[in-house]
Amino acid sequence: MISVSGLSTGLALRIVDATEDKEHDLIQTEAEHKRAIEYFMENIENVETVDDLMSDYKLYSFVMKAYDLEDQIFGKAMMGKILKSDIEQDDALVNKLTDDRFETFYNAMGFTDDGMANSNTIDPEWKAKIVAAYVDTTYVNAKAEDNEALGTILEFRRKASSVTSAFDLLKDADMAEFIRTALGLPDEIASGDIDKQAALIARRVDIDRLGDAEYVESLVQKYAAITDANADLSSTNAAVQLMTSAASGTSGSFVPVTIDIEAIQGFSAYKAR
Repeated sequence: MISVSGLSTGLALRIVDATEDKEHDLIQTEAEHKRAIEYFMENIENVETVDDLMSDYKLYSFVMKAYDLEDQIFGKAMMGKILKSDIEQDDALVNKLTDDRFETFYNAMGFTDDGMANSNTIDPEWKAKIVAAYVDTTYVNAKAEDNEALGTILEFRRKASSVTSAFDLLKDADMAEFIRTALGLPDEIASGDIDKQAALIARRVDIDRLGDAEYVESLVQKYAAITDANADLSSTNAAVQLMTSAASGTSGSFVPVTIDIEAIQGFSAYKAR
């Protein structure tokens, strides 16, 4: 895969926009992923129940990775209960978890509340959807490792259309960080009253337009510009601090500099023009 490590967010974004489809294709041909995909396609049809899925580690880990739940693979007992939940019941386990990855996974798998697979596992379209999710999650996570801000952008693009309220943005840490940055809001507000945060975001973001690619892209460009401006300003402040220390004959140890959020916003607005 093409590395975007060390690049500005704006430049990294332009590169991935030009190469994303090709990189998706490349992932499917890489030996490790090719073997995993082939095993899934050949064996998922044997799964008739949740317990069948749980008993085959290769299949289980594949679908977990597909929905970005690799960090939860160890929790097989909990995942089994989630997949056997009845989402129509308020007290169902899947409804009690605040991390929306679990609900997304539950809906994608499509097991019944008694743990049966229906006809999903023999449906070619369903299998292709799971493989596509695996490839895309692999891609996004690799880019996030190279450039954290770029990873946040890719996540926002993929999730934006499912947002129905400001609370949907706030309950996801990456989405919340994205929207605060794109709106020029300080991170400190994250510790404030959740209802006030939601009200503020609802006034500043047209929630109904988050399914509009053009509107989403306008937020993405603001986020990228502000992220790069913040990075530039931090680098400048660090350089000034080091030069000041050297000129004054001090030991040269680095002293963190407090950055004025208003200055950042002003600088980033200038750079965006």
